[in-house]
Amino acid sequence: MIIRLKGILIYKSVDYAIIDVNGVGYRVFIPLSTFYELPDTGQPVILNTHTHLKKDSINFFGFYTTEEMEIFKLMILVAGIGPKLATNILSGISAEELAIAVSTGNLGRLVSIPGVGKKMAERMILELKEKIVKLGLGEVVTPVSDDKVSEELIRDDALSALINLGYKKSTISNILDKVIDESSGELILEVVLKKALKNLSYQQAK
Repeated sequence: MIIRLKGILIYKSVDYAIIDVNGVGYRVFIPLSTFYELPDTGQPVILNTHTHLKKDSINFFGFYTTEEMEIFKLMILVAGIGPKLATNILSGISAEELAIAVSTGNLGRLVSIPGVGKKMAERMILELKEKIVKLGLGEVVTPVSDDKVSEELIRDDALSALINLGYKKSTISNILDKVIDESSGELILEVVLKKALKNLSYQQAK
C-alpha cells in the first residue's frame, strides 16, 4: 500500500493532482485544503496518501497533512461514507474544525457540510467522537498563492468546484458575484473559494 508520494507536480485542479514519480504519473484525489497548499506545476511535492483498492481499480487520495489523512481514514469507517465523500467533507470543513465539531457533538455544523445529512452527522458523532479526540491536530496554515487568472476564469473555476462539492448553482452564483465584487486587487482562486465557503456556511447556519 502506498502511503506517501514524492515527485514533481505536473497537473493540479480542485479535484485531483497528478504527480510524476520517477516517470510514473499518479492521479491523486485531494480535498480543497490540500489543493490550497500545492506548489506551482513543475515543482517538487510530497503528499500523504491513502490507497483505496476496488475490484476494477486502484484510487489514491492525497493529503497535505497527516492529520487530514488520519481523519479521512476514520471517516471512511463510518457506514455511508466512502472515500470520495470523505474527501468532499474535508473540502467543506478543515480537519481541525471537523475534529472540534465531532468531539463537541456540534450536529448543526456537521449538517451544514454538503453531502452530510442529519443521520450521517449523528453516526459520525457516535462512531468517531472518542477516536477523533485522540488525534493531536496541528495548526492549520493559511496558504498563499501567486497564481492569478482572469475574473471570468476564476468565477467559472470556483463555480465548478462548489457544484462538485454538492452546492446548487442557484445558491452559489450570487455569493460568488458578491465575493468577487468585494475583492480588491487581482483575484486568486483559493481566496475566492475560501470566502465563498465561509459565506455559504454562515448562510446555512442562520
